[in-house]
Amino acid sequence: MRQIYVNGDWAPSSSREAVEVVNPATEEIVDRVPAGSAADVESAVAAARAAFPSWAAAEPAERAALLGTAAALLRDRAREIAATIATDMGAPLPLALKVQTLMPAEVLASYADLAKRYDFDGGRVGNSLIVREPVGVVGAITPWNYPLHQVVCKVAPALAAGCTVVLKPSEVAPLAAYAFADILHEAGLPPGVFNMVSGYGPVVGEAVAAHPGVDMVSFTGSTRAGRRVAALAAGTVKRVALELGGKSANVILPSADLEKAVRNGVAGAYMNSGQTCSALTRMLVHLDQYDEAVRLAVEAAAKHVPGDPFAEGTRLGPLVSAAQRDRVIGYLNRGQEEGARLVLGGTGNPVGRGYYVEPAVFAGVAPGMAVEQEEIFGPVLSIIPFVTADEAVEIANGTPYGLSGAVWAGTEEEALAVARRLRTGQVAVNGGRFNPMAPFGGYKQSGVGREMGEFGLEEFLETKAIQL
Repeated sequence: MRQIYVNGDWAPSSSREAVEVVNPATEEIVDRVPAGSAADVESAVAAARAAFPSWAAAEPAERAALLGTAAALLRDRAREIAATIATDMGAPLPLALKVQTLMPAEVLASYADLAKRYDFDGGRVGNSLIVREPVGVVGAITPWNYPLHQVVCKVAPALAAGCTVVLKPSEVAPLAAYAFADILHEAGLPPGVFNMVSGYGPVVGEAVAAHPGVDMVSFTGSTRAGRRVAALAAGTVKRVALELGGKSANVILPSADLEKAVRNGVAGAYMNSGQTCSALTRMLVHLDQYDEAVRLAVEAAAKHVPGDPFAEGTRLGPLVSAAQRDRVIGYLNRGQEEGARLVLGGTGNPVGRGYYVEPAVFAGVAPGMAVEQEEIFGPVLSIIPFVTADEAVEIANGTPYGLSGAVWAGTEEEALAVARRLRTGQVAVNGGRFNPMAPFGGYKQSGVGREMGEFGLEEFLETKAIQL
């Protein structure tokens, strides 16, 4: 069994219990990691607190150099780590390489660069010198759907800011976090600056969130779990950053290139088997174009054939676990019970072994249905008609979430007019590509705070005014 990483070294957990890591494509156990304890968290926090003064006082260029070395090591090992991610959470290998591994390497390198050029002494306001200082010890709690990217999006800016870190990776897909810990160790990070305790959320995650020695907790996961983290953190009035659920709308206006918009929207709904918080799971189409859009969506979705993540041409891997598969099947049944039409997909296993679900498309979806309101986290697309742009905006904004979205129109100006009205943290206009340097985060119950870029760095900084 693997170990936890505390104070610059691998050590056995005080818990003797293990978490089995299962390959979702084969249902075979591929590894075991410790089911860590509150005592492990205590040790990790103590190490992080002891390391904080010297790391915070280090020159930004020194922190930048270490992050740059880690980014280079991550790029060198990208194929190996991508294979690990494909194994323990089921992403098709090309996606595991490009999005799950090389993009985090890019984000890590961006924080090495930002640490060198960010103005931590922010200038003067009247007779006051404004300085920005690290918030302290950061507890990072990360999910399984992007098991390296979400780690990097928290750990990299925290380290660049001068914070020390205690990471609790997802117990469902923890192996990429272990590879990242090895990289930080090899890069020469001082002992205690980065620590990692694997285990279950109700034990390790809650101990991190509630610990009085943790100055900030950054969490990515479900909205339900985020509420619990925030409640625990409130006991010590620590800073909280939350990146939570989504039910993002893809608004296709009548002037848009319908075929291109639908094809792009299907891909945006199914990427990572739909296990993406910003997935475009609601497609809003004008009533006059609705039947054609459904036809095009079914045609595009049918090309997302489920298969072995390591097989050439696989576009849809398994869901991460049996529980996640059962959750998605439950929504397929519920959607039909509420009157939506399942025009593609079913509840059977299309492969025979593994946690697979067929790509699904719902037509006849009305605002307020569960499949229109709730985050499913699987390859399920709901298509909803609208008559006016005002109605489309109302439907798009009509969920508790506000993480991402998209607008398609004949002109950028027309699309921007609608994009500005969407209550969401990001909007792609006419297929605008994802920018890993732009701030990422949500409105409403999609979260608090931002990740990536300069905005992500500033989440981990305190602002001080020194009167002169």
